[in-house]
Amino acid sequence: MIDVFERAAIAAGREIMQVFHDGPTIHIKSDSSPVTEADERAEAVILSALSAAFPDVPVVAEEAAAAGNIPETGHTSFILVDPLDGTKEFIRKSSDFTVNIALIKAGIPVMGIVYAPARGVAYLGDASGAFKIEIDETFVPVARRAIRVRGSQSSLVALASRSHNSPETDVFLKSKGITDTKSVGSSLKFCLIAEGDADVYPRFGRTMEWDTAAGDAVLRAAGGMTLGLDGRPLPYGKRNQAQDSDFANPSFIAWGGHQI
Repeated sequence: MIDVFERAAIAAGREIMQVFHDGPTIHIKSDSSPVTEADERAEAVILSALSAAFPDVPVVAEEAAAAGNIPETGHTSFILVDPLDGTKEFIRKSSDFTVNIALIKAGIPVMGIVYAPARGVAYLGDASGAFKIEIDETFVPVARRAIRVRGSQSSLVALASRSHNSPETDVFLKSKGITDTKSVGSSLKFCLIAEGDADVYPRFGRTMEWDTAAGDAVLRAAGGMTLGLDGRPLPYGKRNQAQDSDFANPSFIAWGGHQI
């Protein structure tokens, strides 16, 4: 399955980069977030690949969900897809946008890929561990190595969202005595912790499961964990929530090897 995820993500990245270079047409969705033809073309490529390989596995994809097309997930395994995470980064020509595909089993992200096509790198996570893949300009993987979160550090490095920082984040960082902060867009924050470049990513504010699942899968496979503010692992497949919509996440903290 992870091989299918990898091929689908790379094919989607090819579509995205074509629009990236040509210049996107931007539309605004009902939730006031932007969407481009890159999102739509990438999602179509991914859904086609997944339906051909796994016709019986439900797929929850961001743009399909926005259109009201959400399959029944129940207690079965299902796939979460964000075809272009970091659309705002994409529009401003930053390289911090990603393709995200993850398998959810019993509420846990057990497998995922995060592909950053403008950076030429992808991150994989599954039961065998976490890996970083170098992908060349012809969209061919050329190198692959195992990655792991770094151990306990006396001085922690935090990652913050470039587009969604908050006062709560500043309070959290101060409470932990963290002064070294890097700003990164999209689900790359999970991956940079997974490869040992940072220690923690606090996110206060709303995200959706397709935003986080693939990066969370990579992080967990690398030895880290994403925790809700209750200290429990962030769950997936959240539906019929009293305080929010289906698949919406609460605030969370993504940790590397130093969890405090």
